[in-house]
Amino acid sequence: MEIKYPLVLINFKAYSQASGKKGLELAKVAEKISKDTGITIAVAPQVTDLALIASRVEIPVFSQHADAVDPGSHTGHITLEAIKDAGATGTMLNHSERRIRADQVDFLVKKARKIGLVTVVCTNTPEVTAAMAALGPNMVAIEPPELIGTGIPVSKAKPEVVLGSVELVKKVNPDVKVLCGAGITTGDDVAAALKLGTVGVLLASGVVKAKNWEEAILNLVKPLLK
Repeated sequence: MEIKYPLVLINFKAYSQASGKKGLELAKVAEKISKDTGITIAVAPQVTDLALIASRVEIPVFSQHADAVDPGSHTGHITLEAIKDAGATGTMLNHSERRIRADQVDFLVKKARKIGLVTVVCTNTPEVTAAMAALGPNMVAIEPPELIGTGIPVSKAKPEVVLGSVELVKKVNPDVKVLCGAGITTGDDVAAALKLGTVGVLLASGVVKAKNWEEAILNLVKPLLK
């Protein structure tokens, strides 16, 4: 599946509000809004819900993580092949809550490219963002960990981090798209992120823990419709 930008990627994490049938419900809300607005909204459910959700919605579905192993005797690991077989579009890698080594990112990005999966590599500083962009993922997502889940948007609290990441990625590998995350909750946060040169946002609790999912997502995409 080709990803069109701008992109809003919703990470379900391991929140109970978006687990199992509730995760499917949220994915369907995201799908409806995506179809109504024409804005690409993708979801990253828990791996146990990946196949179910990927089979029931037509928006991009990402795994939250993948392990740098080939299929075989690796109990408890998540292979890229299994992610693809589940019907997912791609995978996130190196989230601040699930860090992996740079050599593992390299292995996964190269293999994902070969088997047709999209990769979003999460980073925490402009320098790390540049280093990850050099490995050639489809996207990097700059997320200062201290702002994750705070409701304080990186696009406003630390615009220099986002801007610095965008500038370095352009120098290192201009084919790599840049997202930003951490504290993103409103349409204003998204608009600020785009003004800094990103092509979209990665967020979690701002939608998943919202009392009204549809209202929360519509608020996010509103500035993208202008």
